[in-house]
Amino acid sequence: MPPSFDWKKLRKGISRPRKDPRAPWHAVFGVLVVLNLVALYFTMQPLGGTAEELDSQLATLRMQVQRSRAEVTRLRAIVTKVDKAQAQQTDFMKSYFMDRRTASSDILTEIGSSAKKAGLKPKEHAFVIEPIEGSESISMMTITANYEGTYADLVHFVNEVDRSKRFLIIENITAAPQQVPGMLASRFKINTFVREAKP
Repeated sequence: MPPSFDWKKLRKGISRPRKDPRAPWHAVFGVLVVLNLVALYFTMQPLGGTAEELDSQLATLRMQVQRSRAEVTRLRAIVTKVDKAQAQQTDFMKSYFMDRRTASSDILTEIGSSAKKAGLKPKEHAFVIEPIEGSESISMMTITANYEGTYADLVHFVNEVDRSKRFLIIENITAAPQQVPGMLASRFKINTFVREAKP
């Protein structure tokens, strides 16, 4: 006959292991130790660097800001100078350079008036306007003017042209004696600049 087992007795005989009530506290303490170690690391090595490193970075940044401010001040001064130069250039061009549309009549009138004051007798006049390389706003006008008068009249005319409010440049003067004693036939080549109309 096979032996019989009493399962109830067998269950009682096998004891279950008892849980240690301190085990959860061990886990909590372990986590606290790890957190303390992390905190200690970040205390010794802060994310942004040490206080000395941060002070050094701050000093460097302040120097950069000062340099940038000085550069901005310098650039503003340059911009002011450029604006002033452009305004002076515009004033100079308006004062001394004639508009192309009226330049021929204005300049011939002015030269004729100067010749009349000097006592010269006007002969034929011619002019040509040529572009200046590299400039779209200014062209050069060359006037060829023939006169007849004495040497003193020629000198007086040169002085009149020299005192002109316009920017007139006498490039060349040729003079030849006439049959009348003391009279000279003269040819003046005079350059001036004209403003082109803006497109």
